[in-house]
Amino acid sequence: MIIGAHSIIYSKDSDADRAFLRDVLGLPHVDAGGGWLIFGLPPAEVAIHPSGENDVHELYLMTDDVEELVASMKARGIETVPVSRQSWGMLTRVTLPGGGKLGIYQPLHRSPPAPVPRAVPKRKAPATKKRASAKKTGKRSRR
Repeated sequence: MIIGAHSIIYSKDSDADRAFLRDVLGLPHVDAGGGWLIFGLPPAEVAIHPSGENDVHELYLMTDDVEELVASMKARGIETVPVSRQSWGMLTRVTLPGGGKLGIYQPLHRSPPAPVPRAVPKRKAPATKKRASAKKTGKRSRR
């Protein structure tokens, strides 16, 4: 069962882009070791679009108010492209410190419900030597 998604943004200045996600967007994060930050994202969705080629993927963050987001970025001196209205949402792109562009949009479509978390079955503790030998002989060990 799928429990989440892990997206990767490749960057020419990964330290600056990690700082942007941490300090500007305020995404929660953990240090996976050596300063390698892994960021938490809000609920996500995935769509499949027709294409003439495979292995082409895009990442967009979603916002509930794209105009407010653009104003917030402008106040911080962060470049965005003008908002464009698409059939599926209001789209902008934010320029990351490393020079890449990150799409952010305000959806105009319905979002799917979040999956219901499934209970993870408990694992049985491995049998100890006493319990394993007791099973073979049919005797119970005293504790």
